[in-house]
Amino acid sequence: MARQMTGAEMVVQALIDQGVEHLFGYPGGAVLPIYDELFQQDKVQHILVRQEGGAGHAAEGYARSTGKVGVALVTSGPGATNMVTPLTDALMDSIPMVCITGQVATHLIGSDAFQEADTVGITRPCTKHNWLVKDVNDLGRVLHEAFYVARSGRPGPVVVDIPKDVQFATGTYQGPARVEHKTYHPQVEGDPAKIKAAVELIAGAKKPIFYTGGGVINSGPEAAALLREFVRLTGIPITSTLMGLGAYPASDKQWLGMLGMHGTYEANNAMHDCDVMIAIGARFDDRITGRLDAFSPGSKKIQVDIDPSSVNKNVRVDLGIIGDVAHVLSEMLAVWKAAGHKLDQAALKNWWGEIDRWRTRKSLAYRQTSETIMPQYAIERLYEKTKALEKATGRQTFITTEVGQHQMWAAQHFHFDEPNRWMTSGGLGTMGYGLPAAIGAQTAHRDALVIDIAGDASILMNIQEMSTAIQHELPVKVFILNNQYMGMVRQWQQLLHGNRLSHSYTDALPDFVKLAEAYGAIGMRCEKASELDDAIDAMIAAKGPVLFDCRVANLANCFPMIPSGKAHNEMLLPEDATDEAIANAIDKAGAALV
Repeated sequence: MARQMTGAEMVVQALIDQGVEHLFGYPGGAVLPIYDELFQQDKVQHILVRQEGGAGHAAEGYARSTGKVGVALVTSGPGATNMVTPLTDALMDSIPMVCITGQVATHLIGSDAFQEADTVGITRPCTKHNWLVKDVNDLGRVLHEAFYVARSGRPGPVVVDIPKDVQFATGTYQGPARVEHKTYHPQVEGDPAKIKAAVELIAGAKKPIFYTGGGVINSGPEAAALLREFVRLTGIPITSTLMGLGAYPASDKQWLGMLGMHGTYEANNAMHDCDVMIAIGARFDDRITGRLDAFSPGSKKIQVDIDPSSVNKNVRVDLGIIGDVAHVLSEMLAVWKAAGHKLDQAALKNWWGEIDRWRTRKSLAYRQTSETIMPQYAIERLYEKTKALEKATGRQTFITTEVGQHQMWAAQHFHFDEPNRWMTSGGLGTMGYGLPAAIGAQTAHRDALVIDIAGDASILMNIQEMSTAIQHELPVKVFILNNQYMGMVRQWQQLLHGNRLSHSYTDALPDFVKLAEAYGAIGMRCEKASELDDAIDAMIAAKGPVLFDCRVANLANCFPMIPSGKAHNEMLLPEDATDEAIANAIDKAGAALV
């Protein structure tokens, strides 16, 4: 029913009506009326972060781990501009988020008032949509529209900018049942004719491969279940982008590992040599394709995506199906079964024979021969310990990361069997993402084990959020692979810039154990491989937040690696990484990094 209330009351009521349980934010003058209303209710829990960017990344981690919309509340001016990075991050990775910002009073807009910024103008390029609400009677409708736009179609972030006088004003509030969006209606069902053609193309394939992305996870648990059914029914190998890990179980024999710049030898070669590529919820970004004119040159390509702008954007496909992944996969399965399709088993056997030969290269292999901890070993031991814990107790594990070498090693060596357990910054590559994202995930899953796999450089980008974890009793664990370098920058400088290490060495790192204790957390350090298992056990058993300083080999490089300007079948493997081999491999690529 329509009710009279203030704008600030409308914000809180809209959150309640949308089922929001947790809100991440930081108060300021332009949102104090909303904070006053939050104080007088107990249905929405507010998590106070230490910088507005932390609120955005926490909302991302919350959304990614639950499938719900993450919500952030910040003030005007610097509060809003500090949200630009998480908004852009969420847009790149299709994370549903509603960001509510305060604004100066309507009569002051455009006057360079204190803490005024053109929030709508600034955030237009990094949101799906945004609103400046100047009439309190529009506020309820706009708030419910915002949640609809954020979660529907290709998910993404939105901003609702609310002047302070609108928060004080009284108007008519309408609940979500009264709100209908007149123009935004994403296409959910796929074209039946194209679905039938795609199924027939798959049925005739000799060397098919499923290439899956974050769109499978965004579509929900049903999409992941349908994908698994289709992959197992057909016997086709499957690979995934960084954002799609967990949609298909990494423990399954048909799983080839992650593909792309630091993907496995078998996944990348299979992508290059396939004759039919089925892209499900993936957008052919540059870290996947490598050299575009050499990307899977002999294949027919099928692309399923809910976002029309993603189809044929980077790679021309033979069949583009616009629709929700779960709906399209359901229809594809139905058509496949009804027609009684079956792949050429002899051809499929030969295809798996090729893949198995690539697997023998063991592209993720490394040597752990001394007490110096190799970073890959550290991730593997962390994975084995968490897997054993989940098997013994049922306690779920959620992993977030910062950005850099540690992120790629986590993707390679921590194996995900379920969706929504892996949260990382993919498209934007945001250092500082992992700790606040872990706080968001831990807020949603209080009894779960939430671990931020971090680097010694990345963790310092948002280390202040450790204080948030302490205040709200969120026992996140930060597992730092400390090599005392900006690892990925150092690796590229070594391989592509003549080993000129320009400002990539962190020569003033804090003592992470003392830093943890200063925040009121637990600090741990491990420097020997023989002591790592016991140290990880102690970290997991700790009741509160932990900063774990894992000292790893300083100059370890992350392989496999596709050098810039190279095709999928021109990968550098660990055994190829001699100075002469590296020089030859990148000679034609030059020094291009992106």
